[in-house]
Amino acid sequence: MKSMKDSLLERRSIRRYEREPITDEQMDLIYEAIRNTPTSYNGQQFSVIDITDQTIKEQIYNLTGQKQIKTCNHFMLFLIDYHKISLISDAENLDMPDFEHTVDGLIVGVVDATLAMMSAVAMAESLGLGTCPIGYARTVAPEALSSMMKLPKKTFIVCGLALGVPREHPDLKPKQPQSLVIHKNTYRQDGEEMVSELKKYDQTVAEYNRTREGSKSDNDWASHIVDYYREAMNYRMLRALQRRGFDVAH
Repeated sequence: MKSMKDSLLERRSIRRYEREPITDEQMDLIYEAIRNTPTSYNGQQFSVIDITDQTIKEQIYNLTGQKQIKTCNHFMLFLIDYHKISLISDAENLDMPDFEHTVDGLIVGVVDATLAMMSAVAMAESLGLGTCPIGYARTVAPEALSSMMKLPKKTFIVCGLALGVPREHPDLKPKQPQSLVIHKNTYRQDGEEMVSELKKYDQTVAEYNRTREGSKSDNDWASHIVDYYREAMNYRMLRALQRRGFDVAH
């Protein structure tokens, strides 16, 4: 197994996979890492659907256009899940509040599902496997995918994760320096200096995109991310959440 240092600091998103399967022993370790995820209140407000059926993977690929979904060995969907606690509350005649209708309830579920995905990523990377988180699984066609997965009310897809034996070793993407990510005691107040550091990082990303192995682009960081936000303004996630039973009121 790779060290935790290498697993986390050398992690890359892998989009091309070998046909070689992930072993049952490896998947069991990933399942156990997911199961041991720290969650709010130990409420475990998440579930995971592990998809290995090639037909289903190709159907999801047809929705998303993300090729790694159909070529990976396992494709996992990480969900907010208040369905399970509702089931036992009904069975035990507990007065279950509409926690999923609150902003905090939504945040709790998203955080739990995201932590579970990171548990899977960390374990998979330590085993030498490749991973690629796919947020587009949440936004592209939430109702169609929810129907395909036969999701009950009070569940919602947060993110997808492709898993497989890596067939590539792409260049490591540059990340923001520690000075922009880690704030000491309070948030930084030196806005002008932050802008200077952000501009330098923007140039670093642009240079990486121009010179990296494989497909190249002229993308910098800032304009590329702002363009993504602009595109994402067209997503109608509130309506999708409401139809899944998350009618956020406060």
